[in-house]
Amino acid sequence: MAEWKRARLIPVSGIGSEQEAEARATSALLAVVEAVRDLSVAMFSPLGASRANKAEVRSYTEVPFKVGAGKTASRPDGLVQVTYGKSTWTALIEVKTGTATLEADQLNAYWEIARDQNFDCVVTISNEIAVSKDTHPTEGLKVRANSKVKIHHYSWTALLSMCEVIKEHNGVEDPDQAWILGELIRYLKHPSSGATAFDDMGPEWVAVRDGARDDSLRRNDPAVKDVAQRWDQLLRYAALRLEADIGQSVTQQLPSAQRELPKRLAHLIDRLTSAGSLDGVLRIPNTAGDLELTADLRARRVTAVVNVAAPEDRGGRARCTWLASQLDDDVDSRLVVEAFAKNARTPTVCTLKQVREDKDCLLGDDKRDPVRFRLSLAREMGASRKLGRKSPGFIDSVIGLITDFYGTVVQDLTPWAPKAPKLTRSAPSAAQGEVAASDAPPDLSTRAAAGLNPTGEDTSGEPVSAPFAADAPPVLVAPTQTDPA
Repeated sequence: MAEWKRARLIPVSGIGSEQEAEARATSALLAVVEAVRDLSVAMFSPLGASRANKAEVRSYTEVPFKVGAGKTASRPDGLVQVTYGKSTWTALIEVKTGTATLEADQLNAYWEIARDQNFDCVVTISNEIAVSKDTHPTEGLKVRANSKVKIHHYSWTALLSMCEVIKEHNGVEDPDQAWILGELIRYLKHPSSGATAFDDMGPEWVAVRDGARDDSLRRNDPAVKDVAQRWDQLLRYAALRLEADIGQSVTQQLPSAQRELPKRLAHLIDRLTSAGSLDGVLRIPNTAGDLELTADLRARRVTAVVNVAAPEDRGGRARCTWLASQLDDDVDSRLVVEAFAKNARTPTVCTLKQVREDKDCLLGDDKRDPVRFRLSLAREMGASRKLGRKSPGFIDSVIGLITDFYGTVVQDLTPWAPKAPKLTRSAPSAAQGEVAASDAPPDLSTRAAAGLNPTGEDTSGEPVSAPFAADAPPVLVAPTQTDPA
């Protein structure tokens, strides 16, 4: 019997052009956004829309507007409204698929429409990956930091990652909505959808790669700038891929001196031209340390690193054993372990194979206790600019190393934490909790026989005897002030 094809909610057959792929992707995404509340919350609530489960979501495509003095017709790809109570949040949507890129003039025109119509923002979607969540991949936009109407961007990779996290990790309560979201995921993963992954280091890659090895790169070369920008896009893409796999947010971590985009770009250009390398850091929640990545174009090596603090409650050999016991057999034995002693100028370096054979090898000749470990794994760098060729390319080697290093090393490392402080006195025993005979209240019948009422006042007119006076609580007596004269 021939294989039967399942009926699909969003078919990929019949897409004959990039324009048709764009229209179908737009309609499919916005229809699912309206049907699956979890997706609309994840996509639009960070931009200001209501998170309420009972909010009403409405999506429209090809919405016409008249703009400018001559009332020129303008037609954004879509519009989304989220209404809860008397409040309505509205966003214009602009979509590109395949190799098409967003244009500043078009986005500025849509931004003007949003301002005139009192809409909240413009949302763009394309295969372009911004270097950070707070930046837009298109240069020349009119929007400013203090503008009320913003322009936000999602890459198709980011949206696919978002959908996979919702369905595979968070879960969708309604089974019909879960199936609909699964159909969108299947569609976006198909090559014909136009929602492609980051798969190209650009036309300047080969020249820059070879120039780094020959030490012939110059800071003012536009090719160097292009590759530096694509490196940060690759790191963002790798973070999104890892995020979809683990269901937790993965972010690119930048030092304070590189938080601004021009400064980050200047750093990468300087590293590329002076050392022939590129670097970056990914932060994953609840791990022992950040995942640091370096691509050495001169040595043709890609290296992943994680730094781990050593336990402080045990000796040097026990610290090395603590680390080695967390590295399973599936870890590459070529993993390099560096042990840093306090105030030491250089670390003690061993391979994981050596550490497993002799835990003392990390202590060095002076047997000093390590305070920090540095674990690194290097792989050969792919040479070609594109993803998924017959021989692994540069992007393949970077993504593969991140996946392997996190899966076999980082995710299994449990960071050391000091134990809770203990009480310095012993806990009270049951015998200590009993009331002593001398602490028991006096018998009221005895007081009455002595001529005292329950408050201790004398009712007999006779002097109070000494034993009963001793049972009274002590009286705080103020110190006597002496005459200074």
